[in-house]
Amino acid sequence: MTLPVNIKEYKMQYNKGRFKPIHADRLERWLGIDRIKQLQSYMTDGGGPGQRWYYKPINLSDVPGSVWITADGDFVGDFQRGFFDSAADSLRRHTRKLWEQAGKPIYIPDAQFGVGFLSISDALNRASAGNSQRINGNIQKTGPTGVAAAASTLWRLGAMPTAGATGTAAPGGRATVSSTTGAMGYANPASGTLHLTGADFSASVINNALMLYDRIFDVLKTMNSTATESVTGVPTRYQSSTTTSAEYAGGNFLFIETGGTALAATAHNWTVVQYRDDAGNDTQTLPSVTGISGCIIDRFDMPVSTWFCPLATGDVGIMDLVQLQCSAAVATGVITFVIGHPLGIMSFPLISSLMPFDWLTNREQAPRIIDNACLSLFELPKPTTTATIYTGMLYATSAAP
Repeated sequence: MTLPVNIKEYKMQYNKGRFKPIHADRLERWLGIDRIKQLQSYMTDGGGPGQRWYYKPINLSDVPGSVWITADGDFVGDFQRGFFDSAADSLRRHTRKLWEQAGKPIYIPDAQFGVGFLSISDALNRASAGNSQRINGNIQKTGPTGVAAAASTLWRLGAMPTAGATGTAAPGGRATVSSTTGAMGYANPASGTLHLTGADFSASVINNALMLYDRIFDVLKTMNSTATESVTGVPTRYQSSTTTSAEYAGGNFLFIETGGTALAATAHNWTVVQYRDDAGNDTQTLPSVTGISGCIIDRFDMPVSTWFCPLATGDVGIMDLVQLQCSAAVATGVITFVIGHPLGIMSFPLISSLMPFDWLTNREQAPRIIDNACLSLFELPKPTTTATIYTGMLYATSAAP
């Protein structure tokens, strides 16, 4: 089943029965009702109260089956768990089953699998032939002390990969790539396309969630000013207006990241911020985003429960920025505007347990890693203020050209 490229197409496919609703009771038994409500809030209010996610459904990589959450907060796809057990009850059984089935070929028509592999067996053969790699080796990130229900960046934090470098000031900004300090290191395939196929990850705090994304552009904003500030730099990935292209700008999102210096206690809004949309239309205006007076380091300078800036009506992605502006002169602080492209969500219903995320068999489409991608992580709005340690490994395999 090929995923829709936008919400309109998704609704058309939903009405045709291609995306089936998942039984709510079973999913609640598996994840817990509090976790369900939290995940739904990421989508229905992730850009502010009533500001839904504007692009296609995002996969829940930690849920067995092929489960997606839509902009309306609905869960669709295939989920055959939760009849009797919770995630905690089934983790050991599920892990044993994966080991038992790891070597068995499972054939899926290419039109349905849609990831560049002819089948799961083809992916396994590619991996055994030396076409797989572990991204960045081992990964360890110690998150910041945060604010409950607020999103926080892990870009500036170590230890593996090392802390991310500060971006370039406007107007130029910086097109980030895999060699940018702070990015997860990996090698572009000599031929074919690279796809994320799995992960083993844990979190030291229960019910936190991470967004794995491609950080395609960042630019520093002058804070002690109310003047408009042009942005001339552009990303080098996801710049196509063609909806069928692997580099389509649909889904590119913007967030506002506080750096290593907290903001002064000044009320402010991000207003008259302009951008070029997924169709290539220039000077679109972002709906005003309320900043946080005294925003602490590494927190998103955005309202609680949000992780992306809303776009103008009808837009489903952002190619690049045109202009930045703040409503007040904030005397001190560091702010970076970041454009990212989502790859998947890892949520942690268990504490300090290594969760096996299967992006190959549990998805309709293993995420494509565009050459030179700047892979990074941020915390989706978190349940508590507690600093969280994330450790694990990410795996990728290249498909034949």
